[in-house]
Amino acid sequence: MAMWIQAQQLQGDALHQMQALYGQHFPIEVRHYLAQWIESQSWDSVDLDNPGEEAKAKRLLDNLVSELQRKAQLQGGEDGFLLKIKLGHYANQFKSTYDRCPFELVRCIKHILQSEQRLVQEATNASSGVGTQAMDTLSQRHQQINQAFEELRLATQETENELRKLQHSQEYFIIQYQENLRIQAQLSSLSSVPAAERKQRETTLQSKRATVEAWLAREASTLQKYRLDLAEQHQKTLGLLRKQQTLILDEELIQWKRRQQLAGNGGPHEGGLDVLQSWCEKLADLIWQNRQQIRRCEHLTQQLPLPGSIEELLNKLNADITDIISALVTSTFIIEKQPPQVLKTQTKFAATVRLLVGGKLNVHMNPPQVKAVIVSEQQAKALLKNESTHSESSGEILNNNCVMEYHQATCTLSAHFRNMSLKRIKRSDRRGAESVTEEKFTILFESQFSIGGNELVFHVKTLSLPVVVIVHGSQDNNATATVLWDNAFAEPGRVPFVVPDKVLWTQLCDALDMKYKAEMHSGRGLTEDNLVFLAQKAFSSSSNNPEDYRNMTISWAQFNRENLPGRNFTFWQWFDGVVELMKKHLKPHWNDGAILGFVNKQQAQDMLLSKPNGTFLLRFSDSEIGGITIAWVAENPNKQGERLVWNLLPYTTKDFSIRSLADRISDLNHLLFLYPDRAKDEVFSKYYTPPLSKPVDGYVKPQIKQVVPEFTTPNPEPCPGVAFMDQTASSSTSHSNSFGVYSTISDTMLDPDGDFDLEDSMDVARHVEELLRRPMANQWSSQQS
Repeated sequence: MAMWIQAQQLQGDALHQMQALYGQHFPIEVRHYLAQWIESQSWDSVDLDNPGEEAKAKRLLDNLVSELQRKAQLQGGEDGFLLKIKLGHYANQFKSTYDRCPFELVRCIKHILQSEQRLVQEATNASSGVGTQAMDTLSQRHQQINQAFEELRLATQETENELRKLQHSQEYFIIQYQENLRIQAQLSSLSSVPAAERKQRETTLQSKRATVEAWLAREASTLQKYRLDLAEQHQKTLGLLRKQQTLILDEELIQWKRRQQLAGNGGPHEGGLDVLQSWCEKLADLIWQNRQQIRRCEHLTQQLPLPGSIEELLNKLNADITDIISALVTSTFIIEKQPPQVLKTQTKFAATVRLLVGGKLNVHMNPPQVKAVIVSEQQAKALLKNESTHSESSGEILNNNCVMEYHQATCTLSAHFRNMSLKRIKRSDRRGAESVTEEKFTILFESQFSIGGNELVFHVKTLSLPVVVIVHGSQDNNATATVLWDNAFAEPGRVPFVVPDKVLWTQLCDALDMKYKAEMHSGRGLTEDNLVFLAQKAFSSSSNNPEDYRNMTISWAQFNRENLPGRNFTFWQWFDGVVELMKKHLKPHWNDGAILGFVNKQQAQDMLLSKPNGTFLLRFSDSEIGGITIAWVAENPNKQGERLVWNLLPYTTKDFSIRSLADRISDLNHLLFLYPDRAKDEVFSKYYTPPLSKPVDGYVKPQIKQVVPEFTTPNPEPCPGVAFMDQTASSSTSHSNSFGVYSTISDTMLDPDGDFDLEDSMDVARHVEELLRRPMANQWSSQQS
């Protein structure tokens, strides 16, 4: 209810905008009397693009109707009688209107609540003066646009008034012209009148004719001047319309599209289209008014031809205004919800296209159909050059036709493609070292419709962001790299889909940080130290100075075509492996600050040797994609007085699907402090798996635990049914001549490099777990006795 209370405090234009949200589709009285109930419902949890959630929307509708009926029954007395009838009527109205389309009710209420929140937030920012410089700039730009609309409204109103004056003057001119013709006819008929009478009447009529003709001559000149003045006013108005349209379409709409593209890399959400649509609708309204005025001027000119160049001028004005409205209509046919940019064949996907001026121009009166086809990069280039590519496509999309629907609650005209699927793809010949995951396609959406009673016919089309088509999940990693590079470094107005081959390292850092923060759902992104670590990896450098990398460039080949030195994977494949591991299993620990991650083995050793024994840290593996290891400092069990830094063989997603990181750290009793000096239980205890419950029905649930034999302290009372998974460590001594060298440990579970072989131990652990799942009736009966 707090939102509704704040909404009622709005003033001026904001209040009018808020009131305009309501109408017959959703009366404002319902919002007022059910404010608390409406704001407490989970409208955002309904996915409007998922037909399977219609039942959830239906429940919300039924609950709303029930709440209205309950509220109506509570009304009593003389004052409550009318309200009782009103609320009961609204309950029946909602039932009949939305029962077959409950999604429309949810869409309506979501739109209302989001719009109210935006209006309240804008009013709060304006009154408190709080906000960033960007917000101030945004407000100034919006104010500039609104002022320009007011100027256009006044100019259009002025030309409308002048046009009415011209029409009135022309009508009076025609009456006087007809009067002059009547006088001419009377003079011609005087031949049959007696001479004495004829002379007197002829003198009178000739005098009258001379007066009328003189007036007509003057008025004709005045009308011509009116017409020219009006045409000049229209020229000025069209200039203002072009300027305003350029500001909205070439700046505001392009910026929205750019935000939409960056959102594909994890950037902030591009924001709603309500403000842009309101501007485009105002433009459409003003353009159409001016076009009608120019058409009326043409009609007046045809009705009363006068000497001069006005016809030529009006033809030019008509052509100009048609160009303006054509540019508006074609530019506002946009993709509101982009298809996935990594598109797997035989997999369902969705997209939504929207015509921002569709409602204002009444396009929905004859709903157009939209068709989606997939085209190659070369075909997209040809389309933008207006070269014929009719019926050409690079694949087959199922369920690729959709009719645009008008949603009265939100005044939007859109087509929701909910069940498209790419059946097959036709690839082009690749260039040089280009792989299939570097080949870009796009989804072309096109439609045709008319406005003004078939007066103007438009063929509109729009291209999606580039998509990379894959046929197997193993290609996802490299396809995502292509998409990330394109989204981050594409220039507005580019030739499809050209991107620079090299970019500044700092530019790539921004893109990686954006992606990382989005995947972690956290404000904790990549620090300067993290970025230095990544630069060292990307450039095979040892410099710790961030300034050394500031002006360096990185190429696409360095990013995801050439393997890192001594590795069988690229820079991006390593980074994406880290992101996937963190996203699936370690996100809370990153957000808690428990994972340093971007630290190499030498740095970890230097950091840990200055700390007490038992201090440990978590760092990402240099040698394995999507691996993380525990490094800790402890005494060398084979040499008294020597301290070593030990590194566990890296964990991967497979390991954490068996046992969580927190539980693994809990298992290792020799790990005491998370670097620099935090007790491990203080950091990880909230993530430990609760103790096992008591056995039921003669079965005991097995548990896998991890140990490092050299650092295991015996448990006085081992738990029955627990299988231990030995995981041995590697160490590096603190002597400068043996940094990074694993110490020799005699253990059959170690591989030749001294690393613990996780796969072999897991096979043993799974076998033990299977044995422990079997019933132990004899054992339990002896224990119970």
